[in-house]
Amino acid sequence: MSSGSTRTGSSRWSGTGNRFSSGKGTSLEISNIQARDLSEAWFLCLREILTKGRDYTIERGSYAGQTRKELDFIVVQIKKPGTRPLVPDVPQGVPPPSTMEYVESYLPYLMASHKKEGEQYTYGQYLERQISEVIKMYQKDGYNTNQAYMAVGDAESIDWNDPPCLRGIDTRIQHGSLHFFVYFRSWDLWAGFPSNLAAIQLLKEYMASEIGVRDGELIAMSKGLHLYRYSWEQARSGARMERLRTGQLPLELDWGGKSN
Repeated sequence: MSSGSTRTGSSRWSGTGNRFSSGKGTSLEISNIQARDLSEAWFLCLREILTKGRDYTIERGSYAGQTRKELDFIVVQIKKPGTRPLVPDVPQGVPPPSTMEYVESYLPYLMASHKKEGEQYTYGQYLERQISEVIKMYQKDGYNTNQAYMAVGDAESIDWNDPPCLRGIDTRIQHGSLHFFVYFRSWDLWAGFPSNLAAIQLLKEYMASEIGVRDGELIAMSKGLHLYRYSWEQARSGARMERLRTGQLPLELDWGGKSN
């Protein structure tokens, strides 16, 4: 049997370059994060990826050839995502991953269909019409529906060099509040997560106001939450986890990155 063939028994694949391993101990690990607000969610995700993320070299996609840490799959439940500030308040000396000024400039990319010169797509080109339709759906037909889903991307995007990372925003109105369920196929924890979720939270607040309900929870999921190598040291400092390098246990965090 050749080295690239399938096998029966405990080994699912036998591939070259250590790409495939035996079936023993190869189950994917699902990370579950529960946070009070966006800032705490980001700090907890930093800890999770620095302690549990796998290192690998990108073979296709943005930054091919570079190394990143990535979680198998993560679910982040944020109970009070509207708590200000919406962007992380990082420790002194750590460059902030985002600012509200940037988030406000990013909002048209998320909500409007207009593309700037050089942009292959915007999330808004997919979401703009769907945002208004979801609002109308809840206003006209009531809240008990599973059809108020907003999709990003289409069949052609599989051929693009950089297809959309955000792939969908599902919604639900329950207990008088609008909740979002967001999925990213690939997600940069340092350069993407803070700005993405802050802008999505502002979108949720706008939609809740238009519908006439309260702002609710935000649940985000991804099978590709990652940190590029350039941000590892910044991430350790931001999460107060410098002692990981010396093999000591990481510091416990209070919300907002403050150590206990």
